[in-house]
Amino acid sequence: MFKVASWNLNSVRSRLTHVTTWLKAREPDVLLLQELKGTEFPSGAFESLGYESVAVTQKAYNGVAILSRHPMKTIAKTLVGDDSDSHARFLEVISKGIRIVNIYLPNGNPVGSDKFAYKLAWMDRLKRQMILWLKDSVPTLVGGDFNVIPEDIDCHKPSSWMHDALFQPEPRSRYRALLELGYTDAFRSLHPNEVGQFTFWDYFRQAFQHNRGIRIDHFLLSPTLADRLEGCEIDKGPRAQEKPSDHTPIIVTLSDLP
Repeated sequence: MFKVASWNLNSVRSRLTHVTTWLKAREPDVLLLQELKGTEFPSGAFESLGYESVAVTQKAYNGVAILSRHPMKTIAKTLVGDDSDSHARFLEVISKGIRIVNIYLPNGNPVGSDKFAYKLAWMDRLKRQMILWLKDSVPTLVGGDFNVIPEDIDCHKPSSWMHDALFQPEPRSRYRALLELGYTDAFRSLHPNEVGQFTFWDYFRQAFQHNRGIRIDHFLLSPTLADRLEGCEIDKGPRAQEKPSDHTPIIVTLSDLP
């Protein structure tokens, strides 16, 4: 079995104990981290647990990292298509014969702003890249914080998100377009009609306690990798801890090659 997890930490510095404790308990082969929020990445803390790491950082904002218990080769640290884009939102490696891509897709709020236009342009760039990956023989996993609520079932109350960038028809249609290319939404393919399955809960109004959340952290698998899909679960445990991230880990399990 090969387990890959993804977790938006909302600051690696603030959540370092959370993530090291979780790694010891769950022992994924690979962990994708988003929203590191700082230029310093504590690689030593993960090396002591048997994980090598690579990170793309940015002062105070964004940032992505990949931890792996297996050797990995870094392929790219930026998403092609916009040389002026300086945001730390993309990381591509190959490990165990799999292309593993960690993304922190732009939030896009407020709707109608430059930030929303940037979100849509970023998704268009991602789609072009994902088309190219399908033409390659290397199986591909794209995981991370997509900042997209794919369907109404993926939020507690659609009317509460009507005006949010994460719920607009433009990003949702772009997300569907990735599936139409042939990628599989790992969690939803295994849990097609399950309601109340979320990866993010706001800090306000006891959203977590009342399970008023949204599913925005996803794994998309290319066809050859989707054939190896064994399981996909959302681990709500870390969100119930003190001073948690507003996201919780999601874990995909793949069978080994025969």
